[in-house]
Amino acid sequence: MEVQLWRDMLAPYQLAVDELVVKFNHVKNQYRDAKMYSPIEMVSGRVKRVSSIIEKAQRKGVDLSQLESKIEDIAGIRLICQFVEDIDAVVKIIRNREDLEIKMEKDYITQRKDSGYRSYHIIAYYTVQTIHGAKKLEVEIQIRTLAMNFWSTIEHSLQYKYKEHMPDELRERLLRAADAVNVLDEEMASVRDEIMDAQNSNRQRANVISDILNNIENLYQVANEREVNKIQTEFFQIYQQDDIGILKRFSKQLDIIAETYRVQSVLNSIK
Repeated sequence: MEVQLWRDMLAPYQLAVDELVVKFNHVKNQYRDAKMYSPIEMVSGRVKRVSSIIEKAQRKGVDLSQLESKIEDIAGIRLICQFVEDIDAVVKIIRNREDLEIKMEKDYITQRKDSGYRSYHIIAYYTVQTIHGAKKLEVEIQIRTLAMNFWSTIEHSLQYKYKEHMPDELRERLLRAADAVNVLDEEMASVRDEIMDAQNSNRQRANVISDILNNIENLYQVANEREVNKIQTEFFQIYQQDDIGILKRFSKQLDIIAETYRVQSVLNSIK
């Protein structure tokens, strides 16, 4: 197949990846904007390299003219979760989406591969709009934990290096590492509530600090600089105390001050 033909064939898949990465990041941000825990921690995507497509086609005995109908993972989306329990939540999100039509689900979490690989795969149809009209294509969505992703990234690199000839000793070590990853995920699940409480606390603190800094920045435009510098100095002193309760009270007081100046500024502009 000529280079230009490869580009033409893969362009819609790149569009699908770009759109879905944006959409799933939006899902993640919606949860966080609503001050809710997001089961999606990270989102990434890729279009399979031409060399990888050819290798897979040869391995599966697929003719190049049948690539799009026989190779399901030309477009790939990866959704990373913190905890194993989050994977079920992400699967439900995908099932409920109207822009994705699920073709197949493969659960390698409860039934891991012989290699030790664990992940949840969904093959779905997604439609993109091109200059030639709508194109419905297949996308593979992988859902896994941070620990599973670390292991699978290493395993994939080794598989690529050794092809079908990975040394038995290395294979055994990978299996032991996969068992360790499973133990790690179970251990993290046992302290999930405490981890989430700590993360929520950090997120709350970051949001309060962001609100305070925005108010101070806006005050520089409408208030006396000397007064704003005084407020900023007070904020730095409170910040060093590392007390979320005091920060919240200071933020509320600052909201009132900022609103007073905003009203004053509007009144002055009317005169």
